[in-house]
Amino acid sequence: MKTETDKIVALSERESNEELQKYLSSLTRDRLTSVITHASLKGKHVGAVIKGIFHGSPAGCAEGSARRLLLYQHCVPLCQSGDLQPEVAADIVGLLMLETHSLPGSCLAQLATLFLEAIKGGKMGNGKSLELFPTVLTALSACESLSYGKGELSGEEYKKQLINTLCSSRWDPQCVIHLTTMFRDVPLSVEELRFLVEKVLRMLTKLDLQEVPPLVYQLLLLSAKGCKKQILDGIVTYFKDQDVCLEEEKKKAKNLDLEVQSLPQDELRHVEGTAILHIVFALRLDHELGREFLKAFKVTSYGDLCPFSVALLLSVARIQRYEEQVFDILKATIIRNFKDEQLLQGSDVMKTLVPDCPNVAQMILETVRNSMFGWDHVTQGLVQLGFVLMDGFGPKPGPFGKTAEGSGAVARTPAQQACKLGRQVLLEGFKMHEPVRGEILEQVLNRLVTKTASPVSHYLDLFSDVVNSAPMIVLESSSKVTETFDHLSYLPLATVQGLLKALQPLLKVSMTLKDALILVLRKAMFSSQLDGRKSAVTGFLLLLKNFKVLGSLASSQCSQAVTASQVQVDVHSRYNAAANEAFCLEILSSLRRCLSQQADVRLLLYEGFYDVLRRNSQLSSSVMQTLLSQVKRYYEPEKDLLPPVKLEPCITALGDQVYLQEPLGHLLSCAVHCLLWLQKTQQSANSNNDDSDDEEEDEGYQSELHAIFESMTGRMLKSELEDFELDKSAEFSMVSSVGVKNNIYAVLVMGVYEVLLEYNFTEANYSKSRFEDVMELFSRYNKLSEILKEKAGKGRASSHKTPRSLLSMGFISTLLPLLFRDSTQSREEALSVFRSNAEFVRYVVSVAVQKIQQLEETGHTDGPDGQNTEKMFRFLCDMTSVLMWYYTNIPSVVEDAGKREKRSSLSLLCLEGLLKIFTTCQQRFPQRMTQLLSNAMWRWTNSATLPSST
Repeated sequence: MKTETDKIVALSERESNEELQKYLSSLTRDRLTSVITHASLKGKHVGAVIKGIFHGSPAGCAEGSARRLLLYQHCVPLCQSGDLQPEVAADIVGLLMLETHSLPGSCLAQLATLFLEAIKGGKMGNGKSLELFPTVLTALSACESLSYGKGELSGEEYKKQLINTLCSSRWDPQCVIHLTTMFRDVPLSVEELRFLVEKVLRMLTKLDLQEVPPLVYQLLLLSAKGCKKQILDGIVTYFKDQDVCLEEEKKKAKNLDLEVQSLPQDELRHVEGTAILHIVFALRLDHELGREFLKAFKVTSYGDLCPFSVALLLSVARIQRYEEQVFDILKATIIRNFKDEQLLQGSDVMKTLVPDCPNVAQMILETVRNSMFGWDHVTQGLVQLGFVLMDGFGPKPGPFGKTAEGSGAVARTPAQQACKLGRQVLLEGFKMHEPVRGEILEQVLNRLVTKTASPVSHYLDLFSDVVNSAPMIVLESSSKVTETFDHLSYLPLATVQGLLKALQPLLKVSMTLKDALILVLRKAMFSSQLDGRKSAVTGFLLLLKNFKVLGSLASSQCSQAVTASQVQVDVHSRYNAAANEAFCLEILSSLRRCLSQQADVRLLLYEGFYDVLRRNSQLSSSVMQTLLSQVKRYYEPEKDLLPPVKLEPCITALGDQVYLQEPLGHLLSCAVHCLLWLQKTQQSANSNNDDSDDEEEDEGYQSELHAIFESMTGRMLKSELEDFELDKSAEFSMVSSVGVKNNIYAVLVMGVYEVLLEYNFTEANYSKSRFEDVMELFSRYNKLSEILKEKAGKGRASSHKTPRSLLSMGFISTLLPLLFRDSTQSREEALSVFRSNAEFVRYVVSVAVQKIQQLEETGHTDGPDGQNTEKMFRFLCDMTSVLMWYYTNIPSVVEDAGKREKRSSLSLLCLEGLLKIFTTCQQRFPQRMTQLLSNAMWRWTNSATLPSST
């Protein structure tokens, strides 16, 4: 063999090729092919041998063409065999390409048939020789005519027939990638390209998963020729189908308790991630492909979306050119899907017409879960999408700065659902992806600080979720939280409350964070801004509620409003509790300074003391002593003097304006409720109490407060309007300082009446004489209330606003059943005092409606347990059954007297209360609506005496 090889090389180097031709003609076909094979395997002189054969085989003669064809026919399968070194095979293919156009048409046709048969038979091996096929097809298309069957075809038509035959044949899955690569160099018409793309896309399902990304890459390169939409749609559809198959396998495995793993999830996710990278890379380079990609999503329905396409869109959003368009598409798709779901839920007809509505929110959340398989290129898009949804669809500011949507409201409108979805995306992203945690936390805190003019309740909810789900991770970024503390004085009160509530779990385990907060709150206490001081009080009260002192009642007994943290740390150990006691007493000392500040600051303090006492019963002495000393400042100790309260120190003047300085009614209400709760608690725990000194001390301030309230009741019953410097003919307009002062005095006196009314009822123990005192207190309250209404009626109607009642929600929910449905014989005489007074009954129902409305609008009520959602729901259940019973059982004829007046009847008032209860439950307790109704129906149909809810 070496001799023939050397001779061919030597003869080819001569100028004349006659001897070379003679020598090549002397070699048989088998001998010539053996020489070529030997040279190729050795890797030496193969290029020279092939050049020599071409040199000694003129294309113009039949023998030379036949020898050239033999060379091609032998070298093509030789290169495909895999026996040659890659460099040798590449050199051979390159040399063959150079001489392809010199072959006559018949030889080209035979050569094309050779390729066609090899592809059909799956004998393409490594696909190296396929690089030659485009050159053959191009040369064929240049031929004028070629024999085809019994006739002739032009070269171009012949090429089309070959391509049609090739795309219609069965392809071996191993050669799909090579063929797709090869077709990039073949000139194709639009129809041929479409046919080819369909063929390749169908072959996707027959490939191993690991071979899919390379084929996707080749398809994207092929898209430069056209059919861009078809290629993109085909890729997305393939992965969508794979996800569906995976879900079906999971369901089957779950039903059969088997592990079916024909489609490994982790492998599929990694393949999807690689495919997404290829597509994004292609879109960066090909702007036309990018436009076609976005256009497809703009015109398609959201039903064609899938987790893969969502992930693809979010990855494409990293390209600045497409970022805005991508998020606009996603926002529009999400909101449209929520609107359609809402329409379906409200119409049975639509449900029958459109049985299945794809859930885009579930697709997006599935994308978040899938992103944990190394989809770093998707993660940033998910974070952006979360904030885009929360920014775009969060609660909007309503009139007069009020939030248009309740902060605790359940997501009902499409916009609310979209906002909730954004929150879920960010929360899940925070849990799964460490690299974006810092960014999410920083952006949430930045929005809390900067969006002071807009509601931020949705960001507070997200921050609370983040803290509870991963407290130790948040602690790693405690510097960002500490920076936020510096802005507390300038934030709205609701934002401060939400932020500090969310931080409670961290404050229990981080001394650094707690110390930083205390320092900021102390500075805020002396802020020149009222909101800053209110924020300080709010912060201190929250700390008092959540740092439990040793010996206080268990959390199950005191129903704290803030749930326990998921941080597994013993914050109630003896050491921590002892330290907490000193800490809490120090805070109480700071809070006492608030008792000399504006009414708004004091009001916050009085609203919070009750919850502090329930949470930290060991602080009772300090809290009660503080309240007692404050009450004494406005209480007239001389028992013969009227009135028993000093109203003048409760107001202050600045220039021509008169302001409320001390919300006396709220102070007395706080003192009464704290006193009654403490008294009840100590009575129940009296058998276990061995500390006689503390007991004597407690009994000291308790008896003193009881004496004050008893004395106050007796003297308020004797006091006339003139004793309070009030007269029914006096001015009560809000345009003059005299009218403002009289209005403040009137509201303060009405508040005192209400507080004493609740106190005396609680202490009465169904005594008729005490109930008569209660009715006398109400009579005086009602007289003053009527005066205010009358004076307001003479002026502008909008100038009068009924002051919010100081009666507690618990008291109202106890009183309503007693008025309407209690049939206990021993109570009948005493309760007849109340039932005989129609104005009192109407007043109680009106206050109930007022409290329910406040709960609906804000999620809480004034007074004790107003923040306790469990007790609020229980109170709603109690009131529902009573209002329902009255509305359905009392004939309208009985209320004719009420109809003659310009106000709604008591039945309609009960109906209004029921409507507000159902609205509130739908909004605040959507999962418990069935419980509310079943509870109400049971109580409504039960003729037994209703139990009181105290």
